[in-house]
Amino acid sequence: MLKMKNILKLTAILGVSIVTLNSCGPKDNPPLVYFPDMYFPVAYDPLMKAESKEDGYYTDHENEIFKENGGATALSPVEGTVPRNKEGLLPEEKYPKTPDEYNTLYDAAKAVTASPLDAKNLQKDIERGKKMYEHTCAACHGTNGDGQGPIVQSGAYSGVPAYKDRDITVGSIHYVITNGRNLMGSYAGQLTPADRWRVAMYIMSAFKAPVATTAPAAATPETNTK
Repeated sequence: MLKMKNILKLTAILGVSIVTLNSCGPKDNPPLVYFPDMYFPVAYDPLMKAESKEDGYYTDHENEIFKENGGATALSPVEGTVPRNKEGLLPEEKYPKTPDEYNTLYDAAKAVTASPLDAKNLQKDIERGKKMYEHTCAACHGTNGDGQGPIVQSGAYSGVPAYKDRDITVGSIHYVITNGRNLMGSYAGQLTPADRWRVAMYIMSAFKAPVATTAPAAATPETNTK
């Protein structure tokens, strides 16, 4: 039994010595590497043909999955991928930094009476705007746009105006959603640039729809009966 213990101790000492000496060996002779692709990954350029050259770990070859795209590694999105910013609207680059600048930009935005979204999708955009309005805005502004949402009715906030009483345009609504106004903060973090326009379009469509007016009847010339 004692002899077996000595053998185990000697084996352990030799094992530790071998590992220690091997780790201190010359750097130009690295130890055996398992799964070299995890240690030495190939950095593909997305717009260039993917090839791995002889470097001691890889052999010359072309990755099969890139052949369908002319060798470029920038592949098409897989089926079912949700597009980001498909409308091509980028976040606004100019934000007001002073009250005067805010008012100047607000007045400029108020002159905008049409959204930059594709007019062919008007109905879909308004439907999407309604959904986003109910999720994001109705808590204060109310589902009817009367400024009597549940937060206002609870007494937490007051003074939220009804849209029908406001002199607003689709541009000014979008501007306020983006930058905030009075007690209302910016909702740029909650709504994408395109969705801000959709909410503005819905508000104008649902609460500020133009009222049909009847043109006055033309005066009927008096008939001389005499």
